[in-house]
Amino acid sequence: MRDNVLHEEATFHDQWAASEDVDKVKTIESFEGAAAVENRFILTLLGDLTNKTVLDVGCGLGESSVYFALKGAQVTATDLSPDMLKFTEALAERHGTKLKTALLDGGTLPFADNSFDVIYLANVIHHIPDRKLIYSEMNRVLKPGGMFCSIDPIAYNPVINVYRRLATEVRTIDESPLTTKDFADIKAVFPDAQHRQFWLLTLILFVKYFLIDRVHPNQDRYWKRILDQSTFSLWWWTPLERLDRILLRIPLLNWLAWNIVIWGTKQQQR
Repeated sequence: MRDNVLHEEATFHDQWAASEDVDKVKTIESFEGAAAVENRFILTLLGDLTNKTVLDVGCGLGESSVYFALKGAQVTATDLSPDMLKFTEALAERHGTKLKTALLDGGTLPFADNSFDVIYLANVIHHIPDRKLIYSEMNRVLKPGGMFCSIDPIAYNPVINVYRRLATEVRTIDESPLTTKDFADIKAVFPDAQHRQFWLLTLILFVKYFLIDRVHPNQDRYWKRILDQSTFSLWWWTPLERLDRILLRIPLLNWLAWNIVIWGTKQQQR
């Protein structure tokens, strides 16, 4: 069954890559845009990336891989989809930078122990059938003291669960958003792992897209559409984002958010 899931994921993402235009991918906006709150937070965790070895697991269209390369990192982009890797290479060329690519085959990472300073995963873990295996693999290929950062959706928000039922054509059916148990499993491998949630009151932006802008979730991926927003266009949304920063520090309430950023480091060897 796991092999079937991985095959379906690869096919879905090959088709996605074929539908995209490399000139329209919002690489910088994915990390610096007004609504790119998760990645802007992750940048504060990572600090200076110059000459750091970065593994981007499930790179997709390559926005993160190329962004890290532009910041001076030595990037290896990986994915189950061969066409996503080709797209990532084309995006890197468009931005005048270089990176390596590697095709994933199953849950293991095809790299030597202690290879990377940073592992980054965006919207990946909730697609993986054997999550404990990937956590173990991440710990193996990280250098001692190296950090991983991930972004994934959470299972509990009712608004997002409605969105998931509507967005049948732009997501795979096997995905399983994260729960508190998932964080506990990560914590078992990375004892210092921490998390922070994003998007609670700010999800009204999704409601606006649906009710006011009349954009069906299958017509345009909402999580990509937010990258078109500017500080000016989000003048009404920004106060909600500031309020979210307070509300999402409250235990239990924070698990009603849309997305979770999880990060942790590999323990130093004794």
